[in-house]
Amino acid sequence: MQRTARLLTLIAGLCALLTTEALAQKYPSRPVKIMVGFSAGGPVDVVARIIGDRLGNKLGQPFVVENRAGANGMIAAEGVARADADGYTMLACNSSTITLNKTLFKDIRYDPEKDFAPLTTVVAAPLVLVVNPENPKTADIKTVADLVAAAKAAPGALAYGSGGNGNLAHLAMELLAQKAGIKLIHVPYRGGAASEVGILAQEVLAVFDPLSAVPLVKAGKLRALAVSSAERLPALPDVPTVAEAGYPGFDISFWVGFFMPKATPAPILQTLHQEIVTAAKDPAVADKLGSQGVVSVLSPADYAAKIAKETKELAEVVAAANIKAE
Repeated sequence: MQRTARLLTLIAGLCALLTTEALAQKYPSRPVKIMVGFSAGGPVDVVARIIGDRLGNKLGQPFVVENRAGANGMIAAEGVARADADGYTMLACNSSTITLNKTLFKDIRYDPEKDFAPLTTVVAAPLVLVVNPENPKTADIKTVADLVAAAKAAPGALAYGSGGNGNLAHLAMELLAQKAGIKLIHVPYRGGAASEVGILAQEVLAVFDPLSAVPLVKAGKLRALAVSSAERLPALPDVPTVAEAGYPGFDISFWVGFFMPKATPAPILQTLHQEIVTAAKDPAVADKLGSQGVVSVLSPADYAAKIAKETKELAEVVAAANIKAE
């Protein structure tokens, strides 16, 4: 009886394995949906369409982007979390959707760790800490040390801008303030572009700006003090990282990556991971992705570890600064 049971279990397992392998071999046999939680034309949408086009050409079926904008990416993420784990629904999202929403929002209806299988990041975009050299109040601030000294000289008087409460630029500045032991005033704008206008108009004294700041830095309209990533930005090779400026371990970047529902068969996950990585490393594709950041790909295991580390660190920043979502 026990021998028969073991034999039946073995046969069932073998059948399941053969079914999964057969599924992967003919995958995809119909169009694949890439769900994006942000509007068309934004960084996540652009990356999703570039990679989707390449996957479609390589795998022989369309990878169709569907925009479900709203709630900081949560609408699309919830849709993918509840989708069938058959390989035909993919999530393209930014770091906030995965690492921040769980901390900031009480009504989140998906669990980034339990509901998703990470494939890889595709691009990472560090933030650039900038001041306005034409502003008399920041004309002499040329380094992070200068900024910290100015803040210490006038506690609570230095105002900085960001794209809104809970925005990654907001958290980056709060993390710097916590590490440097300084008090700052946060001025939330409606988006990163608006905060950039704010510093140019001398409404605020400093901003962790997205990569849109690079042309303004090169034109002398803004002065870059540091970049938020662990490595220097190739477009600004002479600008140090915040870590190099005296705050080891500082590493915050806006990244865009891909996920599948957690129970998606492993062979399909492997196929998609490999094809996305191959696509991102292709010079022609990498050139297109360059407008959105630095090409950055990870193994699923390293991606999961990165998410866990960032989620913990950002949750600590949110708690220490008592940041509330708008």
